[in-house]
Amino acid sequence: MSRKIYVESYGCTQEKSETGLYVNKIMGDGDKITQDPEDADLRVIGTCVVIKKTENKMLERIGYLSELGQTTVIGCLPPISSGTLIEKNVNVISQSEFRSLYRGDMDDIEIKEPSILDGVPINQGCTGNCNFCISRVARGKLLSRVPDKICNQIGMILERGKREIRISSLDTAAYGKDIGIRLPDLIKKITSIDSFFKLRVGMMEPKNTEEILNDLIREYRNEKVFKFLHLPVQDGDDRILELMNREYSVSSYYNINEKFRNAFKNGVFSTDIIVGYPGSDEESFQKTCELLYKSRPDIVNITTFSPRQYTRDFNKKMPQSNLIKKWSAEYTRIHKEILNENQSRFVEREISIFITEQGKTGTVIGRDESYRPVVVKNEIPLYSKVDVEIVETGPTYLIGKQLRA
Repeated sequence: MSRKIYVESYGCTQEKSETGLYVNKIMGDGDKITQDPEDADLRVIGTCVVIKKTENKMLERIGYLSELGQTTVIGCLPPISSGTLIEKNVNVISQSEFRSLYRGDMDDIEIKEPSILDGVPINQGCTGNCNFCISRVARGKLLSRVPDKICNQIGMILERGKREIRISSLDTAAYGKDIGIRLPDLIKKITSIDSFFKLRVGMMEPKNTEEILNDLIREYRNEKVFKFLHLPVQDGDDRILELMNREYSVSSYYNINEKFRNAFKNGVFSTDIIVGYPGSDEESFQKTCELLYKSRPDIVNITTFSPRQYTRDFNKKMPQSNLIKKWSAEYTRIHKEILNENQSRFVEREISIFITEQGKTGTVIGRDESYRPVVVKNEIPLYSKVDVEIVETGPTYLIGKQLRA
């Protein structure tokens, strides 16, 4: 009997990727995706618990969805809060059950509905042991997928018409350390697939990235790869990085940033900052401001520290709330200043973009070679390559005018 399945996913690209793959795994002949949870026979929610506020939201959503009927919960919440998931109609996918997907079950999933895939997960867990990180607790140690299986899955997605491929992980740079291969080798295998597509590589930690940096830059030169690097530094002070147990120094971050910028002048560089980490003070704040000005990231994800149960930082004292608010506001101001300067240099330039999604009425969103978003007021088919002139900037995007229809 066919079913209507509703899908809802939160958090990082990896979580959304895994949710999409899991739903493709359980879809039977005749099953359809619905956008209405009330109309569904089954609801699947992919969960995130990176901060306490998000965890609370997950529990609220699960409560609501389970009142409507059968609901499956996957992702980072079950390993952390499985004891609270006792609502009627709730089926919980445990950590061990989900990790088993990375031991082979995930590899041969037939892609029936590519529209719900946000990306292709390449490994579970990570090699780090950060004192604040609940994701490491939820996901466990590094467990990489076999490269040929990843490529086969990408091939299935391409056969079904999708042309933007995202590979995802807690740390893509850790990929393959447990199976004798590294991320640049995987990128080379993926880009050798004989088809037109663009590849975005997901978040990577500085420690593992520095180990593979030269080979990584070499593979990034392939025209299929977006010149986009997401490298979370978290703080600009070595003292704080040591307290976090991040296993790298600020100089490592600068080294990666400099080499990436030198290799790709227009590349998009993204980073993350944690505000209010225990032990932070005015000196660490000033050093982080300096880091932002020196490395000039195009994207800065700013998150206030959230003490998480089961981590070593759970009971540590945070700085005063007024300081956290001040620091966060200044980081945001600096980022807006840098982003405005970075974007303004593109005005009046002619660039080629790859259309990736429909925008608001009468617009489409494309990406330049570095995954920089460009909004165009025109009806242009998905996955087309078009030339545009950048006419102005938006808050976080460029605005382009199509040159040739």
